[in-house]
Amino acid sequence: MHRFDLRAADLRVLNSLTKYPSIPTYHELDPRDGTLLESATAFPADIIATEKVDGTNSRIVLLPDGNYVIGSREELLHARGDLIGNPALGIVENLRAVADRLVETHESGLHVYFLELYGGKVGGAARQYTTDPARFGWRLFDVVRLENWSEPFTWPQSRISAWREAGGQPFAEEQDLTDLAATAGLELTPRLFRTDTLPESVEGMHALLTERLPKTLVGLDEKAQGRPEGIVLRSPDRKVIAKARFQDYTRTLKRRR
Repeated sequence: MHRFDLRAADLRVLNSLTKYPSIPTYHELDPRDGTLLESATAFPADIIATEKVDGTNSRIVLLPDGNYVIGSREELLHARGDLIGNPALGIVENLRAVADRLVETHESGLHVYFLELYGGKVGGAARQYTTDPARFGWRLFDVVRLENWSEPFTWPQSRISAWREAGGQPFAEEQDLTDLAATAGLELTPRLFRTDTLPESVEGMHALLTERLPKTLVGLDEKAQGRPEGIVLRSPDRKVIAKARFQDYTRTLKRRR
């Protein structure tokens, strides 16, 4: 394995390797109008449901050379030791102290902590969580641990993208994720329920969303509006994952009626 050096690394490759993959909707989206079709994602018997927080996808990348970078979903924004960080959406300002803490106990490999930063002025949903534009929250929702990182750094961009979107990144399974969050002193996105079956129909899933998540569980103040975005569904090994958003089901059922 080659020695990693952030200053010599291809940052385009690092960015692509550590991006979060797209997550499909539980019910398939109709490409013609964006409404939901009745075809649903097939899950194994054990399914974990967590709240989908409506903020901005953020990442802390712990590197083999003892450095770290902080990124948004699409871009790398800041590296350890930089005097200036990209101010986009408050990601660096809010997560730099978290990164400083995490890197102190990082021993080897390339690890990525994915967090949802929310509240503040993060998008139109910020008011659902807080009335204070200076108040932010963050929740850990996934971790990738890429120990054999040297070979992927030789891949072309097209291969990295295909690998990432096909589920090639080695994500932590549920128990490992819980342990990593506890060790890091980070809160996970709220775990809502575990089940062995899910509604197959669009109406059934809409009813489940309404029943199980009537209000967000991550509100930052009592005056916030509190409307949740939806639920993420996953198998414990994370091999199957999908999202169910209120807006998709509300729009679909409205058009049907």
